[in-house]
Amino acid sequence: MSRLDLTLEPKAVAGRRVEVITGGGGRRRWSEDEKARAVEASLEPDAVVSAVARQHGVTPQQLFTWRREARRKAEEDFGPADGFVPVVVQAKAAAGSGSAPPPNPPPMGPHSIELDVEGSSVFIWPGAEPGMVKAIIGALKAVK
Repeated sequence: MSRLDLTLEPKAVAGRRVEVITGGGGRRRWSEDEKARAVEASLEPDAVVSAVARQHGVTPQQLFTWRREARRKAEEDFGPADGFVPVVVQAKAAAGSGSAPPPNPPPMGPHSIELDVEGSSVFIWPGAEPGMVKAIIGALKAVK
């Protein structure tokens, strides 16, 4: 028999149970550090986004949104990442260490640029995108 009553006058029903939910309902907030850790984990080689999202208690869609926001912020800070820039980073040898130069030194064309950034040499060849060069130098300065 169906529980659906099609009469215009409903029958009185005694004692229905009502559940009241209290507490911290609503949206959960994640700190920038939590978002950064999740995004970083999702960008690791062989990482599965759905597994990373599950580990961090979010949906894959939310994690993809955080990745898109991180990429947009990086583009605002360092310019668009259109491609790769031909750059070689080489740590300087300590003064007086007597160490030999690296076995395969970078090709030094007549128009290349060498920058010393926080103890590392950055070689930039002609045709390098200025925005990408700025991003690489900024990243090297941030690693202290």
